[in-house]
Amino acid sequence: MTLRLGFVTGATPDKWARTWRERHREPLELVPVAESEQLDGVRAGELDMALVRLPVDRDGLHCVTLYDEVPVVVAGRDHLVAAADDAGVTLADLVDEQLVLPHASGWTPAVEQLAWPPMTPADAVETVAAGTGVVILPMSVARLHARKDVVTRPVTDLEPTSIGLVWLVERDDDRTQAFVGITRGRGANSTRR
Repeated sequence: MTLRLGFVTGATPDKWARTWRERHREPLELVPVAESEQLDGVRAGELDMALVRLPVDRDGLHCVTLYDEVPVVVAGRDHLVAAADDAGVTLADLVDEQLVLPHASGWTPAVEQLAWPPMTPADAVETVAAGTGVVILPMSVARLHARKDVVTRPVTDLEPTSIGLVWLVERDDDRTQAFVGITRGRGANSTRR
């Protein structure tokens, strides 16, 4: 029976998938999921587990936090953000900007925001590349949509986002725990469940 693992954009399941394939005969299928639907497949029973961007509604789910992601601002190459060094910018530096995609933290610049149409992170990066506003994304997502006409800088006073592994409480079996063990760095002969 195939273990089906969903993963949100920017998550990195490759090293764990490789370890799974080295240790287990059972196939592993990696399934990309949109952040807006990251729990749907797990709750519907279509996915055994998923790498998700936290926070999520944990009702009926087990969740293990795996790693944090640095938030970065993405702006057009000619934007003032480009003048900042790699040490980053603060939210105060961005207070007069148009944010083309709402940030998960709920932070909003002080200036009146335009009513942007719904867009994906890729659409948002394309918009800021055209010189309109900025977008704040996890570094992994910004790297995925990197372009020559944009710059990224860390936002030093914004809390990082986290990637977690979730699965249904009622599906907490040996197979699931074997994958959890891999993500936690347990060896092949570990007796921990």
